[in-house]
Amino acid sequence: MRLGAAHDPDGRVRIGLPGWAYLPAAVATVFLTLPLVAVLLEIDWGSFLSLVTSESARVALLLSLKTASVSTVVCVLFGVPLALVLARGRFRGRAALRSLVLLPLVLPPVVGGIALLYTFGRAGLLGRHLDALGIRIAFSTTAVVLAQTFVSLPFLVVSLEGALRVAGRRYEEVAATLGARPTTVLRRVTLPLVLPGLASGAVLAFARALGEFGATITFAGSLQGVTRTLPLEIYLQRETDPQAAVALSLLLIVAAAVIVLLTHRNRSSGFG
Repeated sequence: MRLGAAHDPDGRVRIGLPGWAYLPAAVATVFLTLPLVAVLLEIDWGSFLSLVTSESARVALLLSLKTASVSTVVCVLFGVPLALVLARGRFRGRAALRSLVLLPLVLPPVVGGIALLYTFGRAGLLGRHLDALGIRIAFSTTAVVLAQTFVSLPFLVVSLEGALRVAGRRYEEVAATLGARPTTVLRRVTLPLVLPGLASGAVLAFARALGEFGATITFAGSLQGVTRTLPLEIYLQRETDPQAAVALSLLLIVAAAVIVLLTHRNRSSGFG
């Protein structure tokens, strides 16, 4: 231990930062917050309420909330087993599987939309067979849910897999030693341990679904009341009514801020 080093109240050595780090950190902070401030300054507060409660805005908002909620449920149903396989499974190709799961995080959303269209479209890989059965997915509300799930699922998987790795396997091994079956271990030990990580992942998935634009407009189109979610409504209003677009953008900014706070609280309470 270095003599003269500063210590925290709990006795740990306090590691300082070089002074130069604060300048680029301040620049980055301004870069991230200034556009949000610009939105606030641009809003016509006198007509704000009427702009965000118009018929088209209400329909788009309700559709976004509905589809984002459904896609989040789908992400939980399929993402939890996938995260468990990645964190606890032992098989060849696990690294390749993880890379495939993370791919939608770096793909442009429009590319994801095109991929979904060539999978579930009328002439797509699966869509042609579904169309023969009278099932059409593209340019429907179901297409919105699929597009949102495609881009949101990795967020839940990454968050939960990280929580599983942090939690370790000690308690699971004790439960298994006592004779608990794998499903019982999962239900009574594993999931309660990583519940904050699961909650954070679900919240992040919902946020990503709520703000999805590129894959949605490519795969589902923009049909009012059917596929026109709030981000698509904002895009359309930008051309005809910029004030409405700014007002609706604030709704998404507020929703994103609330989601970030909830995610931070979940992580702090679970792993802080």
